Amino acid sequence: MTEARMQQTPEYKAGTFCWMELTTSDGEAAKKFYTELFGWTFEDRPIGPGMVYTMLKLDGKDTGALYEDKQKLAQGIPPHWLAYFAVEDCDAKVHKATELGASVMKPAEDIPGVGRFAILNDPQGAVFAIIKTEPHQ
Repeated sequence: MTEARMQQTPEYKAGTFCWMELTTSDGEAAKKFYTELFGWTFEDRPIGPGMVYTMLKLDGKDTGALYEDKQKLAQGIPPHWLAYFAVEDCDAKVHKATELGASVMKPAEDIPGVGRFAILNDPQGAVFAIIKTEPHQ
C-alpha cells in the first residue's frame, strides 16, 4: 500500500471519543444521505453471509461506519448512532461502569484484528460503547 493510501490512525487517549457507527434499516439510503450531507465517501466490506460493514470516509480516511442489522430491527430497536470511547482495559471498565450503575447490553468480546469492545447503558439510559483496540489499529 502506498503511503498516500495508508489510513492514518491517531492515538486515542483513554476516555476519548474514537469511533461512530450507524445501525440502519436501509444501508443504501443511509449511504446516499450521509455522502450527500457531509461529502463522505464509502467502502463496503463484506463481514459475513449477507452482511456488509460500510466504512465511511472523509478525505480518504475512515471516519465511522454503518451497517444494516435485521435482528436489532426485529427486536424493535430503531436505527441509531453508537459512539465508541477508547479505554485501556475493556473488562476493567465494564466492571467499573457496572459498579457506578451502568448495565451491560453486550458483554466484552473480541473483534479479531480490531480489539475488544462492550456496549453499555449508563444510569440515565444513554447507550455507548467502549473499545480497547489492538496496537496496530
